[in-house]
Formats: sequence, C-alpha cells, structure tokens
Amino acid sequence: MESVLEKISTAPIQLTSGALDQLNQIRQQENIPDEYGLRVGVKGGGCSGFTYVLGFDTPQENDDLFELEGMQLIVNKAHAIYLIGMEIDFVNGLDNRGFTFNNPNASSTCGCGTSFSA
Repeated sequence: MESVLEKISTAPIQLTSGALDQLNQIRQQENIPDEYGLRVGVKGGGCSGFTYVLGFDTPQENDDLFELEGMQLIVNKAHAIYLIGMEIDFVNGLDNRGFTFNNPNASSTCGCGTSFSA
C-alpha cells in the first residue's frame, strides 16, 4: 500500500521570525538540500516524559507536510496531537541561547524546556 504525501494548509505549530531566521541560517551553513524540510515531533524520554524533535529530514510515510513562510514543515501524523498550537522561537540572550518551545498541550515541563509531559 502506497501513501501519498500532500501539503495541508494549516500547520499545527507556528515559527517566530527569530526561529525562521535561525533555521534558514542553519540550512545555508550546513548546505542542507532543498528536498529536506524541518521535522518537528516528539519522542519518549527526558525528565518529563517526552522530548522535542527538531531537525532537517525528508518526508516519510505517515507524515503531513505544511508550508510556513517558505519553510517546509514535516510532522508525523501521530505526533500532531502533542504539537497543536505550539510556538517555536529562537532566543539569543546572555543567559540562554537556543530554540524554545511554547506548548499549550504540555501539562508540565522540565527546567531546560526541552522535555514535557502531556
């Protein structure tokens, strides 16, 4: 059985302009091919139960594709329930530098902000 990947109009997450800028810089610096999109997902682990997955990848079976400000977004269908309404930002401050995840579905998060429970 063959699965067809198609773009869906409304993405379950949002990327801030700071996150988009940083992701575009990473794409350019690392020479990431155009056929790779940004995979956003979750996996089991971390101190709160789940950790976020964020990286460039190619679409796979069971993925939904979205377009955000010219960035192809890849989300596994099974992960969407944990990501709906989430905002990803990039912080570049004195005390903290990196991607942050503001997830309304998280019932609790760890101190580092990359692990959550739902």
